Amino acid sequence: MTSRGIPLDAAAIMSTVLEGILYGFSVLMFIGTIWALTYKRRVKDVNRLIAAVTIMLLILSTAHMIVDIIRLEDGLVKYRDTFPDGPAAFFADVSQETYVVKNAIYILHTLLGDGVVIYRCYVVWQSVWIIILPSLLWCCSAFTGFSAVYSVSQATSNAGNIFTKATGQTFFALTLSTNLISSGLLAYRIWKIERNISAVRTSNRTLTPILRVLVDAAILYSVVLFPTLVCFILSNNGQYVMLDMLMPIISIAFYMVLIRVAISKNAHEFPSTTFPSGTISETAREDSQQHPMKPLRVHISHFTQMSDTTTHDIGTNEDLSSTCKVEEPSCAV
Repeated sequence: MTSRGIPLDAAAIMSTVLEGILYGFSVLMFIGTIWALTYKRRVKDVNRLIAAVTIMLLILSTAHMIVDIIRLEDGLVKYRDTFPDGPAAFFADVSQETYVVKNAIYILHTLLGDGVVIYRCYVVWQSVWIIILPSLLWCCSAFTGFSAVYSVSQATSNAGNIFTKATGQTFFALTLSTNLISSGLLAYRIWKIERNISAVRTSNRTLTPILRVLVDAAILYSVVLFPTLVCFILSNNGQYVMLDMLMPIISIAFYMVLIRVAISKNAHEFPSTTFPSGTISETAREDSQQHPMKPLRVHISHFTQMSDTTTHDIGTNEDLSSTCKVEEPSCAV
């Protein structure tokens, strides 16, 4: 199908500029994320998995940005007179090495971002069964994505299309479904925990900020990915612009969660082990630990023991608090 929309050379310029702006913002958020992971913590207390993912997202975003700049320079300067139709023909040639590399980086970046959401879902639910469907979708995304990259690397020329039409639609649909399902399960779990502990909470700590930022991150990613899928189905060249914008947005969506959690923790809105280093379900336990139930001393005026034939008087006004304790809750239920 013939591509339509803005010319490919104009799309390349626009996508690189917009990606550069978002990339700069993601770098600032990366610095904030590193602060959130290391602030007032010893090296051994830092969540190394999350730190590794944070660095990998930056590396992949940076690599994609560099490849886009090289590709832009090749198309507009280096090879502008090589193709009969000028720069637009260069950007339409999917056999170019820079094209294959940038799409391989995009696939890796997307899989890494989706994997983080699935990991968060597991951390909160503490159940492998919950993440079976998202994990299957993630595996299908990986297979479809790398198959598409391989098919592009073997192509000679396929002007106007990123991947084959069926493969591209499947990949975008799978990654969108994975993100929405995982984020939905995550938000539901946090909402349920918040509702259960709200009746007995004795402080102003709340999980609402986490819930809000997780929903915002999912919406941010979906708002960009869905138009990308639509443009791809319609063979519109706007897909190139949206795709390049997705790279830093995936990183931003990941960083914003960790930064918001760190800010909320420092503001004492919820315990520090809530997320991602511990489970959110610990919130209710920590709240009760910080406000322990007080033992109530009970004086029994008269206590009798019944035997088969005799009633024995055990004592009057005897202090039995050492063996009989009634817990007094710190707040009404």
